Amino acid sequence: MTAPFSPSTAPEGARRSLPDAPLLVAARGGVPSRVPVWFMRQAGRSLPEYRSVREGVPMLQACFDPGLLTEITMQPVRRHGVDAAILFSDIVVPLYAAGLGIDIVPGTGPVVAHPVRTAADVDALPELTVEQVAPVAEGVSMLVRELGETPLIGFAGAPFTLASYLIEGGPSRNHEHTKALMHAEPELWHRLAARLADVTTTFLRAQLAAGVDAVQLFDSWAGALSPRDYREFVLPHSAAVLAAVADYDVPRIHFGVGTGELLPALREAGADVVGVDWRVPLDEAARRLRAAGEPEPVVQGNLDPALLMASWPVIEAEVRRIVEEGRGAAGHIFNLGHGVLPETDPEVLTRVVELVHSL
Repeated sequence: MTAPFSPSTAPEGARRSLPDAPLLVAARGGVPSRVPVWFMRQAGRSLPEYRSVREGVPMLQACFDPGLLTEITMQPVRRHGVDAAILFSDIVVPLYAAGLGIDIVPGTGPVVAHPVRTAADVDALPELTVEQVAPVAEGVSMLVRELGETPLIGFAGAPFTLASYLIEGGPSRNHEHTKALMHAEPELWHRLAARLADVTTTFLRAQLAAGVDAVQLFDSWAGALSPRDYREFVLPHSAAVLAAVADYDVPRIHFGVGTGELLPALREAGADVVGVDWRVPLDEAARRLRAAGEPEPVVQGNLDPALLMASWPVIEAEVRRIVEEGRGAAGHIFNLGHGVLPETDPEVLTRVVELVHSL
């Protein structure tokens, strides 16, 4: 058991030196020894060992148990031989840690007790302190000792997605309350988004101080926005988060679902690697991401998670196509276009890893 995390006990030199780790080499635009691969939601319901250790343990409780989150994070590394571990967590973890009335309801997702829709609601939002996420940082410290040469990716939800959960009260198909507040009360929107950017920054910096090797900013719902709205209402706040962790000099991955029209803006926010869902081929994504005077883009993705239910010849053909398309970027980290579906056969994931590593 490690000592509890605090700013004074988190030396900046604690991060491991992993100069040859394929994921980190690819993320920096270098030439890795093999195409690196990991999967969003690789630690989760597709694994029987995950279901076993989570039995009877609520999701948020698991996220704050250092030993349990370490075990869950390690499971896909042991089973699949992936090139990175992703910290087991949830988008709403920092909100819960800060003291908001929020819970993860099975079959529904995050549910907020009192939606945030007024200036008074925004003013009442608590700040997050590193002490409130000390168990998560302790789990990170345990993980970096166990992972050997495998990088650990830190994780946080982007301000827009956090705001959407708070405003809607839970998952939403249309984000109608969020969009209405954005346009009707832009000053209030920006105050809320700035507060949430601070929460996300504190959460990521706690993970970084404890030793994660890269971070992913996950904007689940950004694809619901037009490019104009994204640039006006979201880009400044995601950029603030990514800028606030730049001094750690680790790769910063930015991903959203349905964000094909937003790819250039996601990179402009400060991403070193842009995650691409399955709707846009990676060579086309790289073309959209190119910008004059900027380094060649690095992409992550983008096998459709649903296709893991198909026959192996179908999966193999798709994997080979995606790896080939990924060669059109400066670097490519193989992943899915979103998270692993619970019904996925773990053996298929292992075969995908083996195939990617052979190409």
